[in-house]
Amino acid sequence: MTKSEMAGADLAVRMQEMRPDIPLILCTGYSNLIFDKMAKEIGIREFAFKPLSRKDAGKLIRKVVG
Repeated sequence: MTKSEMAGADLAVRMQEMRPDIPLILCTGYSNLIFDKMAKEIGIREFAFKPLSRKDAGKLIRKVVG
């Protein structure tokens, strides 16, 4: 979400421009930087908050692609 070159939200917008059907999960430790409504508008389907277990990651991935 907070990389110096490009924020996660900006990356999501660019990815959606290239492939609107791509399922996006935003993994962040900074939940106050993006809100649910904004995320849905730019194509983010789900949030993953750090720390994230493999089990929880698997559940989110199945939910988004399934």
